[in-house]
Parts: sequence; C-alpha cells; structure tokens
Amino acid sequence: MSEHQQADSMIPKQRLAMVIEFDGALFHGWQRQNNAFTVQEACENAIAAIEGELSQPNFVAAGRTDSGVHATHMLIHADVLESRWRKSPHAYVQGMNHKLPDGVAVHGVKAVAHDFHARFACVQRRYQYKIWNRSVASVLNQRHAWWVGQALNVANMQQAATYLLGKHDFTSFRAASCQAHSAQRTIHHLDIQQNGHEITVDVAADAFLYHMVRNLVGSLVAVGVGRWQADKIATLLQEKDRTQAAQTAPAHGLYFTDAIYAEFSAQDISGLVG
Repeated sequence: MSEHQQADSMIPKQRLAMVIEFDGALFHGWQRQNNAFTVQEACENAIAAIEGELSQPNFVAAGRTDSGVHATHMLIHADVLESRWRKSPHAYVQGMNHKLPDGVAVHGVKAVAHDFHARFACVQRRYQYKIWNRSVASVLNQRHAWWVGQALNVANMQQAATYLLGKHDFTSFRAASCQAHSAQRTIHHLDIQQNGHEITVDVAADAFLYHMVRNLVGSLVAVGVGRWQADKIATLLQEKDRTQAAQTAPAHGLYFTDAIYAEFSAQDISGLVG
C-alpha cells in the first residue's frame, strides 16, 4: 500500500448510493477500459474533482451494461469524505452533474451503511427493452429502440413470455462468452406492452446472464413475426442450446431501469439528497 493509500484509508468516509441515468450511445458501456471512454470513467473523473487529492473514490454499479445500453435508474456506490458529505450533500448531485459530460447525470443520492454493496446486495434487477414496430424506421428513436419493420403480434409474444417466468436454466439465452458458473436464474416479472408503434418488454429477475435480456427479446420477436409458435420458448429452455434460439437483439434498445435492495430501490432514491 502506497503512502497516499495509507493516508486515504485513515480519513473518515461515508458510503453513498447514487442513482444515475445515461445515454449508452455516447459511451462504451459502464466498466472502465484502457482504450475507450465509459460511464464509470466519467463518474470517477467527476467525483475526483469534487473530492480532491485526499480521496479518489471508485464506483461499483448494480449491473455492468454493454456499449450502447442505456440506464434510467442505475445504482452505484462509492466511499467519499465524510466531512465533505456532511458539509455539502448537494455537491454530490449538483457538483457531480456540473463536472459530468453530456449523456450522464446523477439524479439521487443516499447515505448508506459502510458495508452496503451496489452489486452484491442487489436482490432484483429490472430492464426494459424498446422496439419501434413500424414499416418505416424512426429518425428520433434510431439510437434508442430496435426497429422491427414486420408487424409484431404482441398477444403471441405475451403468451410466449409466460414460459420464461420463474426459475429456469437459461443456457439457451446466454452469450457464448458468458462466464457465470450457473445458468439458473429466476424471472419474477415479464410484461410486454404496446403504445402506438412502441413495444416495451419489461423484465425483472434476481440476476441476468450475459446478453440474456437481449437474447430473450430476440426470440420473443421471432414469435411476434410468426416464425415460431409461443411454445417454442418452452422448447428452447429444455434444449439448453444457444444455437437454437433467435438472434441477439441490438444493444441500443435496452435500458437498465431499477436495482432493488432489502430496504429501498434505485427508483426510491431518485430525486433525493440525504
């Protein structure tokens, strides 16, 4: 441990949970990379400017989003100077937003226990996937929804979604590069709604495998266009073979929308400072 790290460890800290939103089209995902600008780097640069040389906080997120994926309520945590937090809590919203680049903003912050962990304490994560279903693509939504030009039968998609509820082995819906030890996951909620040309898939689970939501959506769309019957989804679960499922839906239609914990959720913190 360096002298700077030793000095930093001696300073009283306060762990904060922050809620952020970001436009994934402007970043190469959440996690820091050596050769690309990410949301984590943007947030850590901003908070370092507030904290100064005495503290260099690192952020941990409830989920790791890929390049192109958006968030409305991503929860992250970091340890900051307790004295600065007590003196000016609004600095961690207003000050952060002043330092952050376009495309990412903090919209809630809450002091939490020192052992709170944004990732490991999360009991449920929620995503939405947006589809633009019209014969002509949307100019305004081209970076924020998947354009599907063929008409989708939403009722058939909803029927197919029922097979995915509960605890299953989701091997057929995990990316080949997924490193999770087990493919067992529990989907608590999966709903599909249509509002005009926009179709929204809303899904919540204890956790998700790599590309799981995008792979599920790809197969639900295959049902919606009439390529498969709804019960094909049950067959895919039983086969445990990714090559039998449909294409991976593109990243730009996916949104991280909530992280749920024992005592609060990311959506609960939105708009709060305290």
